[in-house]
Parts: sequence; C-alpha cells; structure tokens
Amino acid sequence: MKMSDRAKLDTTLSGSVFREYYYLKEELAAFCRENGLPVSGGKSELTERIAHFLDTGEVLSASPRKSVCRPDTGAPLTKDSIIEENFVCTEKHRAFFKSEIGGSFSFNVPFQKWLKQNAGKTYGEAVEAYFILLEEKKKNKPQIDSQFEYNTYIRDFFADNKGRTLGDAIKCWKYKKSLKGHNRYERSDLCAIK
Repeated sequence: MKMSDRAKLDTTLSGSVFREYYYLKEELAAFCRENGLPVSGGKSELTERIAHFLDTGEVLSASPRKSVCRPDTGAPLTKDSIIEENFVCTEKHRAFFKSEIGGSFSFNVPFQKWLKQNAGKTYGEAVEAYFILLEEKKKNKPQIDSQFEYNTYIRDFFADNKGRTLGDAIKCWKYKKSLKGHNRYERSDLCAIK
C-alpha cells in the first residue's frame, strides 16, 4: 500500500475514519488553517480538535497556554517547605532544585508528574524522588508519550529486529502509517522490506 492509498484529510471524512490514519503534525496544522481552526497545541490536541470538527462542524478553541516557568516572589524554598497544590514550575523552584541536585537538574516529565501528584509532601522528599526517578529511568525503557508514535515504532522495531538498519525501520514505518488502524510496530510490517 502506498501513502497515496491513505484517506485524504479533508472535510468529507468522519472523525472516526480520520483517526484510523496517520497524519503528520504539519498536515494537521494545514487542515486547521484551511478550515479556520486554531493551529496551536501539540499533535494530540490538533487531532482532537479536527475529529470534533469533522463530526460536529464546531470549532473548539485552543487550550490556554501555560508558561513553563513563572517568576515568583514568595518566601524562599527549603527542604521542609511543602509542595503546593496545583504545582507550577517557577524560577524559584528551578533555583531550589539546582542548588540541591546540581547543575544537571531539569524538570523532566516524570518529575513534573511526581510534583503535581504529591502536593503536601516536602521539597526534601521531592529531591529524594528525583534521584529515584533517575535510577528507574536507567533500569526501564522510558515511556514515550502518545504523540511520538514514530519514536515508539522505531524503538519497538529495533527491539524485535536486531541487526536491521534505520532505513529498514523507516520503510516499515512508512508502510505502517499508510494503513488504516493503529501505528504500533507489528512483525507483519516487515513485508515492506522483503
């Protein structure tokens, strides 16, 4: 099957048919521009917006953008400070964690999730959790968020096909994304390189 066999992204599709095919973020953004939909947000947000539009004709507004870090003028943080409800990264938080953890500190996704889920615990416990999460990351393959389907596919391809090339993986990926349905790697995708 060639990419040309994929359903063309236009207003004649239903939301369910649209979801059965893979489209690049650039294609989703172009469709949004052409149809007066907001183009901001990640691939998953654009997908939801387009599917809703195709099914209802309604234009969903974009989610308000959150800044990654905001300035904060409150009291300085200590290890005994309590993690606040609705945690938001601020420059004060970043400075605290860099002073406790070191210059290599970054607000990675697992740590941000931990902070948001552990309001009421102390910042000292957060520092300990940071190091635990780093160790877990070394032991386990990291979870790849759903909008990064290509990365997940390539990782799973190589896990099942030691010695194959990136070119082989990409041929299989291109074949897979031209098909209706999910975009997860399956051994049957190898037919694209035989």
